[in-house]
Amino acid sequence: MSVPARPRFCPACGATLVRRDDRGHPRPTCPQCGFIYYRNPVPAAGVILTSPEGVLLVKRRYAPRAGAWCLPAGFMEYGESPTRCAVRELREETGLAARLTGLFGVYAGHDDPRVRAVLILYRGRRVGGRLTPGDDALQARWFPLDRLPRRIAFAAHRLALEQLRRDEAGGARAIRRRAGSAARSASGARSAGGSASSPAPSRRARRDRGRAR
Repeated sequence: MSVPARPRFCPACGATLVRRDDRGHPRPTCPQCGFIYYRNPVPAAGVILTSPEGVLLVKRRYAPRAGAWCLPAGFMEYGESPTRCAVRELREETGLAARLTGLFGVYAGHDDPRVRAVLILYRGRRVGGRLTPGDDALQARWFPLDRLPRRIAFAAHRLALEQLRRDEAGGARAIRRRAGSAARSASGARSAGGSASSPAPSRRARRDRGRAR
């Protein structure tokens, strides 16, 4: 996908565009009909899919960054929602079907030479399909979060993977804290139960024993 940085002709009337100020921003403007060309970021969407084997990544078949790895994601089609785009891209690039479980994050993409992008990533749960690379993916593989490939295609994907790694580490720590708390509670309950089975003698019992002596 490529968008010209500075179009030469007006798409409405064909006149040659000139650069004019538009509220503090110089933009290509048609001197005939007044059309103004706005170069806006392009939305893209993808899925973060995890399993006991790690996170799912694909190796890019085409430029830019051919041979580098990235999350399954791609540009939205006209009239397509971000969620539909994410599920479609996952199926096309990996052969897997997923149900989206929530929004993971939104990232600005500044290092794609074709366009500036807005990347919308969702968490997903696998519901079908067989892992088979397709479309513009050479390979599709699961990677442990502590052994990711060196070449990650785009900065936005690197940021998302770093966030995923922090989230997963935080979740593991929380599980360990809960397990430790449960173990301490169980130990305390056992100690309390032992004390209850051998109650201290009452004041009357102590007095009766004293008289017996």
